[in-house]
Amino acid sequence: MKENKKVLLAYLAVCFFWGSTYLAIKIGVEDLAPTILAGTRFLIAGAIMLVYAKIKGLPFPVEKSDYINHAIVGSFMLLGANGLVVYAEQWVDSGVTSLMVSMVPIWIAIIELLILKTIKFERIGYIGLILGMVGVYMLTSTTNGIQVIDYKGVLLLMIATLLWSIGSVTSKYVKKKEAIIANIGFQMLFGGIGLAIASVITGDIYSVHFTTKSILAVAYLITFGSIIGFSSYIYVLQKWPATKAGTYAYVNPAVAVLLGMIFLNEPLTVSMIFAMGIILFGVYLVQSAKIKKYE
Repeated sequence: MKENKKVLLAYLAVCFFWGSTYLAIKIGVEDLAPTILAGTRFLIAGAIMLVYAKIKGLPFPVEKSDYINHAIVGSFMLLGANGLVVYAEQWVDSGVTSLMVSMVPIWIAIIELLILKTIKFERIGYIGLILGMVGVYMLTSTTNGIQVIDYKGVLLLMIATLLWSIGSVTSKYVKKKEAIIANIGFQMLFGGIGLAIASVITGDIYSVHFTTKSILAVAYLITFGSIIGFSSYIYVLQKWPATKAGTYAYVNPAVAVLLGMIFLNEPLTVSMIFAMGIILFGVYLVQSAKIKKYE
C-alpha cells in the first residue's frame, strides 16, 4: 500500500510539473537557442543526479552495454524528443505544444501493437487511433483569425512524440542493474552531451546570452522538469506498464493550456477545445481498448 501511494505521488508530480515545463520552455526560448536551453538543463540535471548517486554509494553501470542502452534512451527522449519540442516552441504556443505531445500514448500503443506485438486491439482501439489523428488535423486547422500552429511545427512535434514513445518503451524493456537515480543521471547526461554537440553544429554555442528570465527558466526546468519530473516518470515506468505511465499526457495539456493563458495570454478558442477533446478521447479509446496478447 505504501509503495502504491509512492507511485501515485510520482505520477501526479509528472502530470503537474511536466505540464508546467511547456511554459518554462516558452519563456526560455525567448532569450536562449533551443539546443542551449535544453542542453544546459540536462547536463546540469544529469550531473546533479550522478553526484547524488555517488555520494549515496548507489550502484553504477558496470557493463559497456548498460552505458550504450542509456545513451540510446537519452538520445531518443532528451536529445531527439525534448530537443524538437523546445525547437518547435519558438513559434508554437506552449498549450498547443502540450496538446500535440498528448499523442504519446497513441504512439506507444502503435509500437507495442505493430513492432513488439505485446498487445492486441479491440476494434474500438483503431477508432481511437483515427480520432487522435483527426484531432491533430482539427487543431492545425484552427483559425478564427488566429494562426495557432503551422505544419512545420506539427511535423516536428509529431516526430518528437514518436521519439519519446520509442525511448519510453525502450526504457521499460531494457534490463537495468544500477540504481534508478544513476540510470536517470546517465540518460540525462548523454542527452545533454548530444544537445551540446548539436549546439556546436548549429552554431548556437557562439551566440549564448543568458538573462535573468532565461536563467530562472533553466533552473525551473532542471529542478522540476528534470530532477523531479523525469525521475518520477522513470520511477513510474518501473512500476507500471508503459501505456499506463503514458496516461500523464491526459493531464499535461490542461495544466499547460491554463498556465499559458494566465502567464502568456495564449489564445484558447472553442475549436481548439473541441480538437483537444477529440485527441484526448482518441487516446482514451486506445488505452481502454488494449488487451495483453502475451503475459
